[in-house]
Amino acid sequence: MKVLITGAAGFLGYHLTHHLLEKGDEVLGLDIAEFPLGDYPESMKKYQIDVRDKQKLEELIEKEKPQTIVHAAAALPLWSKEDIFTTNVDGTKNVLDIAYQNNIERVVFISSTAVYGVPKVHPILEEHPLVGVGPYGESKILAEKVCQEYREKGLGVPIIRPKTFIGPARLGVFEILFDWVHDNKKIPAIGNGNNHYQLLDVFDLCEAIYLALTGEKEKVNDVFNVGAMEFTTVRGDLESFFKKVGSKSRVISTPAGLVKFVLAILFALKLSPLYKWVYDTADKDSFVSTEKIQKKLNWKAKYSNQDAFVRAYNWYLEHYNEIKQAGEGVTHRKAWKQGILKLVKKFM
Repeated sequence: MKVLITGAAGFLGYHLTHHLLEKGDEVLGLDIAEFPLGDYPESMKKYQIDVRDKQKLEELIEKEKPQTIVHAAAALPLWSKEDIFTTNVDGTKNVLDIAYQNNIERVVFISSTAVYGVPKVHPILEEHPLVGVGPYGESKILAEKVCQEYREKGLGVPIIRPKTFIGPARLGVFEILFDWVHDNKKIPAIGNGNNHYQLLDVFDLCEAIYLALTGEKEKVNDVFNVGAMEFTTVRGDLESFFKKVGSKSRVISTPAGLVKFVLAILFALKLSPLYKWVYDTADKDSFVSTEKIQKKLNWKAKYSNQDAFVRAYNWYLEHYNEIKQAGEGVTHRKAWKQGILKLVKKFM
């Protein structure tokens, strides 16, 4: 199978590329960013194209004729509001329109559980009302509507809604956590940390995407939640993780309302990288049902929350020096600038 991955230079794209190559598929990579040297086979075709550039995207698809597409390219929450909407909505429409015009078999769209907002009922089912938090969540809802429009035209468009996913090479907001754990600092929970918060290992996400690419159209042409099947509370998972990696860090409680108020101000002043979705959901239960993907696609998570933390942190330790020397950015493969959090760290 010949697969085009949009967003292939990102964290998910990196893992999915290697996952599909190991399955024996031919992979083409597309991204607005440059592909890191050494992370991808030299023989793999890589294209630096913005999904908002419909002409270049069309030329690529007409030239390469992929059988399927995984549309993972997205502007992340730290991007500008305009870039988020034009990339996540207009870019998705470009990909689907060109795929439809060129008789592509299937486009797997990577959405997000951010489309559910901050629900009060758990576990969250795929039929739960969609209430986006911030431009990112709102843009993913609009992009899903575009997917539904093309599905009605006959295009196969499985929609994957993953929980926050981590694993080897995941940095971003998790690099802040790992940096503090590395230095044995206390980790402030927003609230008491006794809420249940489900994560997802990137390996399990890649396997879900593979099943959506290869399954029968009647089964996969649907919306699927994906998340870890084993998780406890924020406090429980983190403290077990600390113990497994030999860190002296521990979780401490904080007044949730006050902390959220302060973080909102700090983010508005560009003094903290923690955006609304991160801090607004941190003290709430947040877990989805994976029953549908288990039953329809025979998917099963291999890794628990704790396993995912350990795998990601061990990779972080192995690459610690190069991470610290590589500088900061706004993607999941770069360390984020801690801002005022670096000062807070000194008192932890």
